[in-house]
Amino acid sequence: MATSLITKTLNSIKKPNLLRPLAHQFTSIATVQSEKPSSSFNFADSNSSSSSSSSCDTSNDRNTHMKGPPSYNSKGETDSPSVTMPMSSMTGSIVGKRFYRQVTTREADDGNGWTVMLDYRTLKTPSKRPLKLPTLALANAIAAEWDYQQTDGIRPFTMPLMKLACTALERVPLTRPKIIENLMRKFSQDLVFCRAPEDNVLTRRVYERQVEKFDPLIGWINSEFGFKPVVYSSLFGGKQEEGLVKAIENLLKKTDDCELAVIDAIASAAHSLMIAVRIVRGKLDIEEAIELIRLEEDLQVDTWGLVEGGHDIDIADLRVQISSAAVFLGLSRT
Repeated sequence: MATSLITKTLNSIKKPNLLRPLAHQFTSIATVQSEKPSSSFNFADSNSSSSSSSSCDTSNDRNTHMKGPPSYNSKGETDSPSVTMPMSSMTGSIVGKRFYRQVTTREADDGNGWTVMLDYRTLKTPSKRPLKLPTLALANAIAAEWDYQQTDGIRPFTMPLMKLACTALERVPLTRPKIIENLMRKFSQDLVFCRAPEDNVLTRRVYERQVEKFDPLIGWINSEFGFKPVVYSSLFGGKQEEGLVKAIENLLKKTDDCELAVIDAIASAAHSLMIAVRIVRGKLDIEEAIELIRLEEDLQVDTWGLVEGGHDIDIADLRVQISSAAVFLGLSRT
């Protein structure tokens, strides 16, 4: 049911070909994880009383802990009208048994957005606010993620859209200047601006492929922003023209919360802010982006072979990260 709901939702997007890969990549990481279920389902950050410290930024999820199971009424249902479930990015973690039977969506009580319902409970963000989503399509997709969960446990690593939604709703509004600052600090080391040495027999093939694949993107940046990026052979990159830096920074400042969450997620996975920007601008699809990101490693695989349990997992993980971000962006705009 979950996969069919995602597929139906993706068909409603204006560019379904850009977004459809997530339906196939939805569970690719989950199948290779080591899983150990927990006996209870209700988890919260130790600092859950503070909304600023309990956002869905999963970099500090080590403080997540269990609460006792809820009380039940005569019908076997919990008395709580809502459920709060923070996400964890720990590999292979299971945060508790599935405690709900049906997942639905409905319009928010104030008419502003859509919410996800686990039985009669309203799904909430980690800071205990209703998870209000901008479109019905996005709400349906996140509902599909929750409906996919198995009876033996909730697997947050199979809910990338839920994670992005929490990031856009809670982390981005609170830390927007810091996110932009971090993105710009790494801008000079953008993958697109780096070239392997041309005069080295071991790297010449990589250089030639980089010229073939990255130069069109360099040309797009020049035409789009009026400044041609400086290309470096150093892994540490180099200083870009101040006009280009300002243009990219201004672009980030004008994004909405969903767009900035997506740019941040893609840039982190791709080691490239410019690849992220081009995806958000609708100028690069998922497969093209993955080809650019994996250019050097794919050449090594062609030469030395693919390591099972290594390269294949890395590829699947990258596909999930890029695909889910692109899908989230499309659904948030539908």
